[in-house]
Amino acid sequence: MRRPCRRRVAVTAAVLAPVLLAGCGAVATPAPVNSDLVACKEGDDGSPANGVVLMAQSVPTASWVPCLKTMPLGWKFRDLDARNDSASFWLGPTHDPTHAIEVRLTESCSIEGATKVRSERAEMTRLELVSQVSPDFVGRRLYLFDGGCITVAFDLGGRASSEGLAVATQAFGAVSRDELRELVREESDGLLQLDPPVDGGGGP
Repeated sequence: MRRPCRRRVAVTAAVLAPVLLAGCGAVATPAPVNSDLVACKEGDDGSPANGVVLMAQSVPTASWVPCLKTMPLGWKFRDLDARNDSASFWLGPTHDPTHAIEVRLTESCSIEGATKVRSERAEMTRLELVSQVSPDFVGRRLYLFDGGCITVAFDLGGRASSEGLAVATQAFGAVSRDELRELVREESDGLLQLDPPVDGGGGP
């Protein structure tokens, strides 16, 4: 799948800093290709990983942020890309280097041509759009919610079929913005905020 220029991030406490993300021109810090970067729960306390906080900062309107509950057998975490107004992470089959599935967070997304289906997430509306079934299985799964949209875009070929999509997407989860806001407050002893004032002034 084609992707724009990337900003990779390090798994450090600096992720919690209340700063605006830079665009493609920013200096990037290499990040380990590790599924823990976007884990829904990590460590003894089961808190969301720093990469999930960074995605929340990328899309400040989103009431939910995607994360990875577990790594499905036969799949591998590929990359994380976070910038102003959007954030994505990718999965691919372990037997090849492709970015077969992209999970993308944005404030809004186009639903043209998509069909509404029953959602397994009560807080989100789900839509499906399959654009190709052979020789590759290509399409998008959309989750709409207050202030945002999670798009699961897939381009699966060979052994990574629609069955592979079903298995892989079971690994995806979502964390509420309220939970992440409280996490940042607790981790920084109240010094940092997930959503600091844009003008740099005071405020809650």
